[in-house]
Amino acid sequence: MEKESSSFRERWEISDPRWERDGLRQLTIRSAALGRRGDVTLHVPRGYTGNDAGRLPLVILLHGVYGSHWVWTSKAGVHETQQRLIDAGTIPPMLLAMPSDGLFQEGSAYVAHPDADYGSWIMDDVPRAIAAATDLIDPRAPVFLSGLSMGGFGAMHLGGLYPQRVAAVSAHSSLTQLSQLSLFTDAYPTAYPFAHDHAIAKTWAEARGPLPRLRFDCGKGDSLLLANRILHEDLELSGVEHSYFEFEGGHEWSYWQRHIADSLLFFAHSF
Repeated sequence: MEKESSSFRERWEISDPRWERDGLRQLTIRSAALGRRGDVTLHVPRGYTGNDAGRLPLVILLHGVYGSHWVWTSKAGVHETQQRLIDAGTIPPMLLAMPSDGLFQEGSAYVAHPDADYGSWIMDDVPRAIAAATDLIDPRAPVFLSGLSMGGFGAMHLGGLYPQRVAAVSAHSSLTQLSQLSLFTDAYPTAYPFAHDHAIAKTWAEARGPLPRLRFDCGKGDSLLLANRILHEDLELSGVEHSYFEFEGGHEWSYWQRHIADSLLFFAHSF
C-alpha cells in the first residue's frame, strides 16, 4: 500500500483483518529515519476498525534488548491486559503501538546514530504511518510512552527530548544511562563509539517548556534498582515532578506483565 501526501509518501504493508486475532494488527513501514523498513504490532480495542470509529489516544510501548515488536504481546500479553481494563470500564480505549527498536545490534537504545535516527523512527515515522494506514489516530496529537529496561530508558529519553510531543511517560525497570547497556550486551561501547553517555536526569533537567507527566518503577530484586533510586533523587534535586515506585520482583517478564497495567491506568488519568 502507498499513499501520497504533500510532504511524505507513505508506504506500508498491513495485515488483513480476516486473519487478525485478538485485535492484533501487523504493520511494516518504510521509515525515513531508519533508511529501511520497520515493524510495528498494534492492538486495536474491540469495536474499533478505523475510518468511522473516531480517533484513539496513541500509547507506544518500547521493548528491551534482544527483543522486537512482538515481545509485549507474546511474552506479557499486554493486549489482554488492556482489553480487560477497557471491558471493566477502568480505562478508555487506546491504540497500543509496539514498534521494533530498529534492530541495531542487540538494542538501538532509541537514540540517534550516525546512519539512522532511532528516536525519530519512534516519534515521527511510527505515528505518521499508523495514522495513514489505519485512520485510528491523529498523528499531531501527543503520544503516551512506556517501556521496559532499555525501552524504559527510551521512553524517558524521548519524553525529555520531545516534551511538546509527549503527554505522559511511564517506565519500568529502566536503564537510566546509556552506559548501562554494558550490563546486557558486550557490543557496548564498541558498537556505540558515537554516543555520549546519555543520562535521563540530565535530559529532563535540560528540557525546555512544560514537561510530560512522569512515573517510573523498579523491582526490589532488580540489578537496576540502585540506578533508579539515584535517578529519583536526581530528578528531585532538579525539581522535575515525578512519581517513583518500588515493587517486589526482578528484571523479568512476570514483573512487566503485572505492572504494565500501572502504565495504562496512569495514561488514562493523564488525558
